[in-house]
Amino acid sequence: MRFASVTHEGHSLAVMIDGDVATPLLDIAELGRGTPASLLSAPPLYDKVSFPVASLSYRPVVPNPGKVICIGLNYLAHIQETHNTEHEYPVLFTKFATSLTGAYDDVPRPRESSAVDYEGELAVVIGERIRRVSRDEAIAAVAGYTVANDITMRDYQYKTPQWLQGKAWECATPLGPWLVTPDEVGDVGSLSLRTTVNGEVVQEASTAQLIFDIATLISTISEFTSLQPGDVILTGTPSGVGFRREPPLLLGDGDVVVVEIDRVGRLQNRIVDEH
Repeated sequence: MRFASVTHEGHSLAVMIDGDVATPLLDIAELGRGTPASLLSAPPLYDKVSFPVASLSYRPVVPNPGKVICIGLNYLAHIQETHNTEHEYPVLFTKFATSLTGAYDDVPRPRESSAVDYEGELAVVIGERIRRVSRDEAIAAVAGYTVANDITMRDYQYKTPQWLQGKAWECATPLGPWLVTPDEVGDVGSLSLRTTVNGEVVQEASTAQLIFDIATLISTISEFTSLQPGDVILTGTPSGVGFRREPPLLLGDGDVVVVEIDRVGRLQNRIVDEH
């Protein structure tokens, strides 16, 4: 099944998507803490109320997650292009809910930064409260998967050894367009990811290349913090980021970035200078 957080005629709704038709969830305005996996497995739907998918505007798939936890340097080729070394423990950083934006929204290019970059990623949405779980328990707690673009202001990222100031800019992380449940995604360890800039393929990889797989990431994170329904984990980007190319390929006004993951979804966002 597929679910999304949308607006329709000025109203915020959580919907189930079946082909070209969206059906609202009963009295639920968005996906998140109030939509655990147990609810999504048998969603309460409005009877005889549905809309064409084309009439919807997509919000971030989880508009207000309690946590957005991101993984850095989780593909070997990306580690090599950044001249880093492989770690025995995942590289973790966070974003804020205000960092998120919709799957088709314009992304502001801040006037303070001259090094705006793309990072296509698979994202995981947690479906139940967990703490200190095994790898098997971790996978069982997944509500679904979605697509993210960890757009990064590189000049700010490298101001300090901590990455927060380069990663958490307002409305700079597209997330969506929908949450796809694990049964529909199938083998999450064999998904193809592609990023294009103005139609040119700049990243292409498989989730089979993740150094720390999804079960390991969730289990590791749950050691030090509880994870709740609606929490989001970005699993890392493959090689091909613009900042490390020769010459660098940095995003400017009007550039269109597409991130697509087979069986999960597709983001398409235009970069627009912020005034």
